[in-house]
Amino acid sequence: MCRFLAYLGPPASLHSLLFAPEHSLVRQSFAPRHQRHGRVNADGFGVGWYDRSVRPEPARYRRDRPIWSDRSLASMAPLVRSDAVLAAVRDATPPAAVEESGSPPFTAGRWLFAHNGAVTGFAGEAGARLRRRVSPRRLAGLEGSADSEVIFALVIDALDGGAGLGDALGAATAEVLAVTPARLNLVLTDGEAVAATALGDTLFVLDRGGLAGQGVVVASEPSDDDDRWERVPEASLVVVTSAGVAVADLATASTSR
Repeated sequence: MCRFLAYLGPPASLHSLLFAPEHSLVRQSFAPRHQRHGRVNADGFGVGWYDRSVRPEPARYRRDRPIWSDRSLASMAPLVRSDAVLAAVRDATPPAAVEESGSPPFTAGRWLFAHNGAVTGFAGEAGARLRRRVSPRRLAGLEGSADSEVIFALVIDALDGGAGLGDALGAATAEVLAVTPARLNLVLTDGEAVAATALGDTLFVLDRGGLAGQGVVVASEPSDDDDRWERVPEASLVVVTSAGVAVADLATASTSR
């Protein structure tokens, strides 16, 4: 239902990550090659990036319109450089509203988060039950009505409880699936590491020499035809740190807390 891209590595411009590649995230918004559910991601977009020499919290720019129509982003993208970026384009799950509060990435403190997928029955009882699983503090901070934001609140609750990035995603997927079926491709970063899940849609990793080389990209689908892209197996967890890229069984993370 959406497409996302996370990058860690040497400082790169938003243009080089989101616009320049032949099959860029901008192109994926209207012509994805691997998307299993939905075809056009025109219900909003967002991009977050870090400059930890200034502050640990990321900057974020998001809108409730197609990314291809936003001339402001196209204008600033060549001038904004970062060593950590998370961007996403949205295809809203009916009957979800198309509004900025539902556009990824979502943010809390130093965290950025995006979700590609859908939670079955979220507009009804399943959504109500999931909200009851969120802590009062995080529930009070919800801005909109998107299922992704509630999932992010569950992730933050796990992080607040001491979980690492991967375990937090595993805990949140377990919480959701205990209530209702769902497609849960999730991605989370604090600007120093990235964790992502493959559960219901495609996920790929491009390792161009690690964080000290040309960086690592974790994305819903490849943005070019580089033969180093690797498909992540279904029901897997990917964690990218300065130590490298690790892929594990998501069920292990779901039960490790």
